[in-house]
Order: sequence, then C-alpha cells, then structure tokens
Amino acid sequence: MHRIAVIPGDGTGPEVVREGMKVLEATAAASGFDFQHTYFDFGGQRYLDTGLTLSDDELEELRSYDAVFLGAIGHPDVKPGILEQDILLKIRFGLDQYINLRPVKLYPGVDCPLKGKGPEDIDFVVVRENTEGLYAGTGGFLRKGTPDEVAVQESVNTRKGVERCIRFAFEYCRRRDRARKLTLCGKTNVLTFAWDLWERTFREVAPEYPDIQTDYAHVDAICMWFVKNPEWFDVVVTDNMFGDIITDLGAMIQGGMGIAAGGNINPEGTSMFEPIGGSAPKYTGKNVINPLAAICAVQMMLDHLGEREAAERVERAVMRVCSHDLRSLSAGRMGKSTTEVGDLVVKYIRET
Repeated sequence: MHRIAVIPGDGTGPEVVREGMKVLEATAAASGFDFQHTYFDFGGQRYLDTGLTLSDDELEELRSYDAVFLGAIGHPDVKPGILEQDILLKIRFGLDQYINLRPVKLYPGVDCPLKGKGPEDIDFVVVRENTEGLYAGTGGFLRKGTPDEVAVQESVNTRKGVERCIRFAFEYCRRRDRARKLTLCGKTNVLTFAWDLWERTFREVAPEYPDIQTDYAHVDAICMWFVKNPEWFDVVVTDNMFGDIITDLGAMIQGGMGIAAGGNINPEGTSMFEPIGGSAPKYTGKNVINPLAAICAVQMMLDHLGEREAAERVERAVMRVCSHDLRSLSAGRMGKSTTEVGDLVVKYIRET
C-alpha cells in the first residue's frame, strides 16, 4: 500500500493533477497494486486567504508519506519568491530531497527543434544536486538601497552533499544500463573552489564503478552539445544552479514543457514528483493545458516506488498518445482537451 500526498497547487496544477490521478487509479487496477492518497491545499490561494504557506507540522506530516505528487506552485497575485521559498524549497530542503532527477527523452511522434535528431538521439538523464549550491540561500546585503549597495550570494558545497549526489548518479547510471557513461558538468576553469571539490570527489568515487565510463564538460559546452550532439549523453551529474539551467534546455529538445517531468528524490525518505512547466495561470480553467508532463511525473513516481511494470505501462501509453493522437504538445494546440488526453492515456493503459 503506497501512501501518496497530493498537492494540486496553483493555476493549471489542479487540472493536470486530476488527469495524473486518473492515470494512477487506472494503472493500479491494471497492475494490481494499492495506494491511498490525501489532498493538501498548499499554494497561492491558501496564502491569499489565510497568510499561511507550509508550517513545520505540515512538513512533518508530508514526511510520513511514501511520495508527494505536486501539480504546480505559483500564483500571479503573490509576490515571486514567497511560495517558492516557503513551500517548494522548504519541502525539498526539509525532506532532504537532495537529488533532482530529470529524464530527457524524445518520444516518437513528438516534434524536435533539432534538425536531423530523433528518438534514437535524445535519451539521457540529468542528476542535479538539489539542496546546496547557490540555492542554499547564503548571503546578504550591505548598504541596501544606496548607491554603494553590495549583494552577496554564496554557493555552498559540502563534501557530504557533493559525494552523495555523485554516488547516486553512478548507481543510477548502472541501473539504467544504457551506455553506462556518466558526464560531470561543471566550470572548473573559473569556479575553482566549488568545482575543485566536485571534480576531485568525482575522480575519487569513479574507481568504485569500473563498469561506468566517465567524462567531464564545462556547462557552456554542455549547452552547445545538448543541441549539436545530444546522442553523446547518457547520465549527466551537476550542481544545483547548472542543473536548473541545462534541464530546461533538455525539456525543449525533448518537445517542450508539456512532456517534461522531474523528481525531487530522497532515496531514504519521501520524494516528490512534478511536471516542471509551472502553474501556467493564463490557461487556468480552460481545459487546454497538456497533462502529459504530470502523467510522466506519475510514471516516475511509480518507478521510484518499485512499481516498474506499472511505470512501463504508463510510459507506453504516453508514447502511444504522442505518436497517434496529438497535433502538438503545446497548450491549446493539441487537438484534444486536457481531459481527453488523460482519457486516452487511461484507455491505452487498460488495453495493454
């Protein structure tokens, strides 16, 4: 029995979560597992109504679940940073979800903006450190609001945080069992302190995985090669900031935000899965947003929970929808409504 906390969130979040839960229920019936779920109203509307974001007690309650399924956080009437800091980052940091996992996979039938590239060329995973780096919130202002203002933002990297991320990447690369190649993405020629630690740790851990080929590339080169030669990559490991940037580039080459999902992973605790496209408030209530990213987040959650056959069943259904039923992955141009796309995935799950 899997216990799942569900946070529909803001904007189109409730719409895509509705389709994700529909798919989860169909998959559970088809694959023979059970789950319980509880809805939580964390998000912008709750904050506007009550002034509350996420309390410490509520965070502890989330810790008791096996996984969290998140729709989106972000409200146009709430100042940027409040919800992101007090809900999203609080969950990631508080539940020690120290890995952000982002598959980048182009499905058949999906338009790719890269000339001459197809599904055989784009199938890699980015492992991003998720609780340190520039996102640790270390820094401050001096003489704020004056002509002499100074702003300092520090990147915090610990040996423990770096090593556990790198070890996860090696283990994931081994389990993925594709090209068995792990690339470290950094900036050793300029960021000489943090990336000395990253590169040194990477080289020290690598001999424990003799079956994994290792490689290094600067982050600017990674951006070029994601576009020019995405087939070179199997698993990429990097820090919080660089990972945030290159995974959005990855989303574009796999077809856009409508298909991109991610996981915030604590291998020993509660992990959270979400579509990465945000709340898209301009589409709220129109039933035109693409729910496939949220459904792919459900697929990732099932794989993480050990329901591998069920996860494969969901992915096959998503691939079939992409190949046969949609004109586009973009909101409003799919040729199907949000609800109809979810219904198609459920239909194909039942058929397989």
